[in-house]
Amino acid sequence: MKRITVFCGSSFGTEQEFETQAYLLGRTLAARNIGLVYGGANVGLMGTVADGAIENKGTVIGVLPRFLQNKEIAHHGLTELILVETMHERKTKMNELSDGVIALPGGFGTLEELFEMLTWAQLGLHKKPIAILNINGFYDELLALVETMVKKGFLKPVNQQMLLISDHIDDLLHKMTNYEAPAVGKWISKEEV
Repeated sequence: MKRITVFCGSSFGTEQEFETQAYLLGRTLAARNIGLVYGGANVGLMGTVADGAIENKGTVIGVLPRFLQNKEIAHHGLTELILVETMHERKTKMNELSDGVIALPGGFGTLEELFEMLTWAQLGLHKKPIAILNINGFYDELLALVETMVKKGFLKPVNQQMLLISDHIDDLLHKMTNYEAPAVGKWISKEEV
């Protein structure tokens, strides 16, 4: 993997460990010569993961909608800042630039980005690994909901397994490096339920 997109909050959250692990992820990517692609901001976990990479001589590409740049939240230490017009263009560009995705804790935007990438993978539009760094069990309830989707016949187990999960950065990167996308479609017939 040459570049990984990281989706995460523009806030820090309530636990110091979120910030600690975001910085460590940026540092680890830099140490492994894996470029970071992210939302381009200098706030919250977004700024922290970028700082972790930048301060350890990593390559960091930010993709930021112009309307957010005008609010003066763009990070000024990036290798490259790409400005786009819309949030959808931002996701498309981030997808084009990266070989995989990691989600850290975040809010609605982080979930929306994560699930769009999963949906694109489920539809066969890409074969990239998509992962969650489940810091302090942040995503436990979401993962329980995904399990319910399988049990209730809305998600195939093979598609559930597209989502790689770990609470350790090195383990997560190992899973991503060894990931093979499923070769089946997303649709579930009544006979399969």
